[in-house]
Amino acid sequence: MANRMILNETSYFGKGAIENVPTEFKARGFKKAAVITDKDLVKFEVATKVTKLLDEVGIDYTLYDGIVPNPTIQNVKDGLAFVKEAQADCIIAIGGGSPIDTAKAIAIIATNPEFSDVISLEGVADTKNPCLPILAVPTTSGTAAEVTINYVITDEENHRKFVCVDPHDIPLVAFVDSDMMMGMPKSLAAATGMDAMTHAIEGFITKGAWEMTDMLHIKAIEIIGRSLRDSVNGDQAGREAMALGQYIAGMGFSNVGLGLVHGMAHPLSAWYNIPHGVACASLLPTIMKYNKDFTGEKYREIAIVLGIEVAETMSLEDVRDAACQAIDQLSKDVGIPATISELGVKEEDIPAIAKDALNDVCTPGNPRDTTLEEIIELYRSLM
Repeated sequence: MANRMILNETSYFGKGAIENVPTEFKARGFKKAAVITDKDLVKFEVATKVTKLLDEVGIDYTLYDGIVPNPTIQNVKDGLAFVKEAQADCIIAIGGGSPIDTAKAIAIIATNPEFSDVISLEGVADTKNPCLPILAVPTTSGTAAEVTINYVITDEENHRKFVCVDPHDIPLVAFVDSDMMMGMPKSLAAATGMDAMTHAIEGFITKGAWEMTDMLHIKAIEIIGRSLRDSVNGDQAGREAMALGQYIAGMGFSNVGLGLVHGMAHPLSAWYNIPHGVACASLLPTIMKYNKDFTGEKYREIAIVLGIEVAETMSLEDVRDAACQAIDQLSKDVGIPATISELGVKEEDIPAIAKDALNDVCTPGNPRDTTLEEIIELYRSLM
């Protein structure tokens, strides 16, 4: 079986990367942009770092700041109507996973209108045309939405999130600029950073993993492991490293999938509007332990890049435990809640949530096959 790799056509990295947004816009012959972001990024003058650059060179754009956390079907429809009215020929998406994911859905429907109900995009949609071009500017160090072919939308009516996988939705250009991430509060830096670690670990052990993605994921684990604490404390170098680490993880998992952490996190966000990164972070240490006997020598590789002494010579059982403990400690160090009850999860909802988790598109990629009963017990163990 052939393995496929899909990445951005162009990416810029490092402090000042956003200065290339006007250059790329003009070089590609675009005439008008729809800038898609959220109100907080406008209020705190994060998105305006980009729009000021557009203003300085006279680029025509209209601003849509109506994106919400855990974006919904209606949010996509409203954004699509805005883009159509603006008659934009490209989208500049500024934000974390929510604005960039919403931009992907909008851009796909703009060129594939038969999917205008949004929900038909779930899974691997049979779109025919590349999406409206997207220039993506991430403002968090976690989702890697700027380099993935995935996006997630919330179906409010049915209390669930659904994952869409479409090679046609990948942003044309990504601008990964740590200056755009310096405004993150500690809690957001922690949650998105642990989401990135989840991407790297799940991508490394997922059933679809292969040599090229292993190379990406193990490097991402190394970078995130040494940088996340500093990033949470607001250190510029830490945020710069996290910006790179989360992108590298995205290059990998976008092409091979994830696992049970994401499968169980999506329903938590859909049911209780828990931020995705927080949901993943609260689950990761427990699911790592659940999976450990189904991962071969990969936890040893994780332990080595996390700097665990004598990981090379430990027994397999001991090194697996050491890797799990290291991730558990990292989670605690950056302030991730230790229980899901702290996030508002209700005991009586667990059977229904577990059913959604079992049916989530990410769950089959887990290295250990699971059952509804096991997922219920995993949730309960986290209460």
